[in-house]
Amino acid sequence: MTGPLVVTIDGPAASGKSTLAERLADALGLPFLDTGLLYRAVGRRVLETGADPSDAKEALAAATALTPGEVDAARLRGEEIGQAASKVAAFPAVREALLPFQRRFAHGGEGAVLAGRDTGTVVFPDAAVKLFVTATVEERARRRSDELRRRGGRPIYGDILAELRERDRRDSERAVAPLRAAPDAFVLDTTRLEPEATFEAALRHVEALTGRRATRPQASRNP
Repeated sequence: MTGPLVVTIDGPAASGKSTLAERLADALGLPFLDTGLLYRAVGRRVLETGADPSDAKEALAAATALTPGEVDAARLRGEEIGQAASKVAAFPAVREALLPFQRRFAHGGEGAVLAGRDTGTVVFPDAAVKLFVTATVEERARRRSDELRRRGGRPIYGDILAELRERDRRDSERAVAPLRAAPDAFVLDTTRLEPEATFEAALRHVEALTGRRATRPQASRNP
């Protein structure tokens, strides 16, 4: 194939899409963008002003004022920011305001790998490769709990499960850009798959569609 290679990977929270996308980007020699960080950054900005993330006006103001320096993964962790991100992402004006950033990122060179909720359905509906990564909500809650414990936290599984179910509901029921697999997406259910098997399946799919050979980097240390 010719032209920029755009690979989109969508899926619900804690499905492993960002980890997979980052590994694919390394293998393909392309830049990686976790688009969810944009909404987390907007959510954080709203929270820091003391405003309500459910306030459409405040959310749009934060999205409009967002700077690239605020899109820092290390500053955007935590369930409170995740919940705020899900709320601001439900506003059409916020999503519209963040579209140019995402499209410039992927069109600036040879392409990109993007992870998010609507990268294959809205941001890049004509992407060469689309994947949708999912897992049961119970398995995703277990993974998130394990991740928080590794960071020194003391998560309560039941609370994490309830929060993920609420985020799934909000993401899938919003009127604009709801969470769903694109009709031409390759769906990967990772409930019973190890990270390495998930990566290999995704990479084989990319290679089959594009004819592009990729490197096999070492397995990620953060499954």
